[in-house]
Amino acid sequence: MRIVIAEDSVLLRAGLTKLLADGGFDVVDAVADAEQLLRTVAEHRPDLALIDVRMPPTHTDEGIRAALVIGHQFPAVAVLVLSQYVEERYATDLLSVRTSGVGYLLKDRVAHVSDFLAALRRVAAGGTALDPEVVAQLLVRHRQDPMDRLTPRELEVLRLMAEGRSNHGIVDTLKVSHSAVEKYITSILSKLDLPPTDADHRRVLAVLRFLRI
Repeated sequence: MRIVIAEDSVLLRAGLTKLLADGGFDVVDAVADAEQLLRTVAEHRPDLALIDVRMPPTHTDEGIRAALVIGHQFPAVAVLVLSQYVEERYATDLLSVRTSGVGYLLKDRVAHVSDFLAALRRVAAGGTALDPEVVAQLLVRHRQDPMDRLTPRELEVLRLMAEGRSNHGIVDTLKVSHSAVEKYITSILSKLDLPPTDADHRRVLAVLRFLRI
């Protein structure tokens, strides 16, 4: 079974390489960032890509976004995400795109090497491997309206945004500092799952969601 590893920690990358080689896997490449991952998947077309979520340059979500690209461009390549965190928004996207050949495990909850290797084989064979904690968090997320995550003050700020107030107008109305308003708005956009994008105006999208309720 041919496998590619994407992990920015040099020690963990070396450890996984040896562990998988000893377990009978053919590790065709081990890379440190998402850009290298996409290149090596295109070149080698492995059976499976083992991917960390947070990699350079920002160490936020490059790995799981690369997993989504692989799902679209190389659907025959199985993907297993191995992370310390549950990136809920991207995990939902990943699992909605792929119903087979996909896994999401948490590093700190892998208790036995044999179980980990079995999960890799299962995913590579077209099955799934999901940590129960991942499933639990995604279920909670789907049961909640994103608006429920906002504090009363954040809802007040969003209401003023919907009224067309600028940041300066919100400052004057709430009698708070500009930095406080900026923090409120950043938090609102994050809680409403509106990541930075060149294609959409996040402030407008947030207001539209508010107006729907």
